[in-house]
Amino acid sequence: MNRREFILAGGAVFAAGLSPKLFAASPTSNQIQQHLPSGDQPQAPLKVLALVFDDYETLDLHGPLEMLGHLPSVEITLIGPQSIVRSYQGPRVVADRQLDEVVECDLLLVPGGMGTRKLVDDTRLLDWLRRQVKVSNKVFSVCTGAALLAKADLLDGVSATTNKMAYTWVTGLNDKVIWQPSARWVDDGRFLTSSGVSAGIDAALFYIAQTYGEAQARKIETLTEYQWNSDADKDPYAVIS
Repeated sequence: MNRREFILAGGAVFAAGLSPKLFAASPTSNQIQQHLPSGDQPQAPLKVLALVFDDYETLDLHGPLEMLGHLPSVEITLIGPQSIVRSYQGPRVVADRQLDEVVECDLLLVPGGMGTRKLVDDTRLLDWLRRQVKVSNKVFSVCTGAALLAKADLLDGVSATTNKMAYTWVTGLNDKVIWQPSARWVDDGRFLTSSGVSAGIDAALFYIAQTYGEAQARKIETLTEYQWNSDADKDPYAVIS
């Protein structure tokens, strides 16, 4: 039994003793459409590709990946401009792939962080993003990751949001985006964008609920002992600019 199976098995035992009310609360009904697996056919793993770069914000990346990593079947791949990538907080990760290739995936995760300030002018990165988005079923940005998508003109005509403390800078990069100043996250078809840092965790749980059903998202919320802000319209930090 691997770690995920062990945690999920333990979580099932734990959840069995919880009040049904814990799982009764739900995201806004018109925000989530459940796509449950049909029959007993084994599911293909969810293929997640996550961009990493020097000075990415640690929680922007690892928060959503923690949630997605508890799915029953998932493959997570890191891709970056070089093999060893340093987060803004210092810890390093090893990229599985580098930006000279694009990878077909179900979900492309684009974190933010101080590194985005330079990358918005990095033609190599922006060109890669344009090519990668074409082979990604869904694109998910956290915090100032939206700045990279906006600068690459990928969010033109799309409703989107970003970190409210960097809101003026990010929105100034592209006035063709339909920026949402008070949203915790925004789902607009192929693009899911979230506000700052921890908002990426909330948006990741929304994506899980949208794709695998709310029960799966609530199970992961419990396993990770995280209090999910499941209302996309309520960002407590929206007043900060």
